Amino acid sequence: AATAMRDGKLVSVGGRVLGVTALGSNLDAAVQRAYEAISKIRFEGMTYRKDIGQRALAKLHAPR
Repeated sequence: AATAMRDGKLVSVGGRVLGVTALGSNLDAAVQRAYEAISKIRFEGMTYRKDIGQRALAKLHAPR
């Protein structure tokens, strides 16, 4: 991960610095819980994927 120690603190120095995993009773619930967890994380320059689970959800909800 792109982290470093500065003045005794762990800091981000770019790139991916953490991952969030969530479980739910189904895929939709797991995706919702992942975004709920992400909403509790904040740091300068933070970005996150806005398409978590979208490919799998599209396949799951596609007409058969």
